Amino acid sequence: MLLSVKEQLRLFFVNPVFLACICSWFCAQFMKTIVSLCYGKIHSYSELFEMMFWRTGGLPSSHSSMVSALCTSIAFHSGINSDVFVLALCFFLVTIRDALGVRRANGIQAKKLNEIGKTLDCRGILQYKQMKEVQGHTPLEVFVGCLLGFSIGLAFSLL
Repeated sequence: MLLSVKEQLRLFFVNPVFLACICSWFCAQFMKTIVSLCYGKIHSYSELFEMMFWRTGGLPSSHSSMVSALCTSIAFHSGINSDVFVLALCFFLVTIRDALGVRRANGIQAKKLNEIGKTLDCRGILQYKQMKEVQGHTPLEVFVGCLLGFSIGLAFSLL
């Protein structure tokens, strides 16, 4: 029996794997926003909105949280011997590696380039526009994100 598009969409939006992923991402972003508010890093409503829904970096890692919830909920729903779990696990490993390594290295490089550019600009040698310093995550930020995602994935799978 074929389901209508409307019914397929309804089933998608109540899927526990999907809900675990969205909930873990939102919880991580919310926690990150609260931490930033406590440390006085948010100065306007636009910064608050950006931190809540878009900004990367910080504690906990929303990327790590979401892929951890994905992996955990798929493990419970499809089993760890399923192809889809293997895919989710590989996606998890690539995402964690990226959060810890590549993105962090890019942020450090951008910071150094901005320092060099500012020095050259101050000396009148070169006109330099600052580049965005997108920071990766520290191991603690990734670990807390993974713990959060695992907990939420577990909750959506067992409750």
